[in-house]
Amino acid sequence: MIVLLAVALGVSLGLVLEPTVPLDLQPYLPIAVVAALDALFGGIRAWLEAIFDDRVFVVSFVANVLVASLIVYVGDKLGVGGQLSTSIIVVLGIRIFSNAAAIRRRLFRA
Repeated sequence: MIVLLAVALGVSLGLVLEPTVPLDLQPYLPIAVVAALDALFGGIRAWLEAIFDDRVFVVSFVANVLVASLIVYVGDKLGVGGQLSTSIIVVLGIRIFSNAAAIRRRLFRA
């Protein structure tokens, strides 16, 4: 419940304050958002399966965002940032959809 309230508060503050992202960080924002969504869906799935641990969730959330951003940063320095961004989005997208399917199966028994 705390997670849902925090997400709602964060989205609300973002809509009200309309923050801007510096140009240097803009390539990393979509990757960070997808990585955060992966952790969020994983947390919801764990909660529904009664194995949720708040420490694991926080570490997973922060680690996903940092590792994904670091990979894109290294890719930018090597000149292949676009390809690495695409691969990260594909991998995390697969994880998000697999967690969403597990959530659907758990909620609707289908």
